[in-house]
Amino acid sequence: MTTVLAPVEGAAVGLAAVPDPVFSAGMVGPGTAIDPLREPGMAVAPIAGKIMKLHPHAYVIVGDDGRGVLVHLGIDTVQLKGEGFTLLAAEGDRVRAGQPVVAWDPSVVEAGGRSPVCPVVALDAVAGSVWGVAAGTVHVGDELFRWH
Repeated sequence: MTTVLAPVEGAAVGLAAVPDPVFSAGMVGPGTAIDPLREPGMAVAPIAGKIMKLHPHAYVIVGDDGRGVLVHLGIDTVQLKGEGFTLLAAEGDRVRAGQPVVAWDPSVVEAGGRSPVCPVVALDAVAGSVWGVAAGTVHVGDELFRWH
C-alpha cells in the first residue's frame, strides 16, 4: 500500500471538480484534487521516491515500488511557461515525502484566468485501488489517499 500525502494546503475537492475533462473523468488515473489556499507556498512530494518528470507546473514522483504520483499545479498552467513557479528540486533527485519540490502562488495562477486546482493522481492505477480519500481542509503532509 502507498500512502499519498497532500502536496499543497487547501480543500480536497475530488477529481470531478477539476475543470479539465482529462482529469475529471479519471483518464489520467484515480486520485483527488486540492483547491489550494490563495497565497504563496510550496508544493511538496506526496510520496518518497525519485522525481521522474519535473516541469514548473507539474511533477511525477515514482516510489521504490514503481508507483508514480502526478501533481499538477493548476489547470492550463503549462501556458505560463514557468512564470510564477520556482523549482526547488531537479529531475532525477530522490526526495522524501513532504520535501518541497516547487514554490508557487495559486493567486497569481487565478489572476491570470486559470484554475489553481491541483489534481493529485495515482498513475496507471486501476479503478477502485484508491481509497480513504480526504475531504475538506487538508494541510501539507496530511494523508490525502491510500493506494493498494
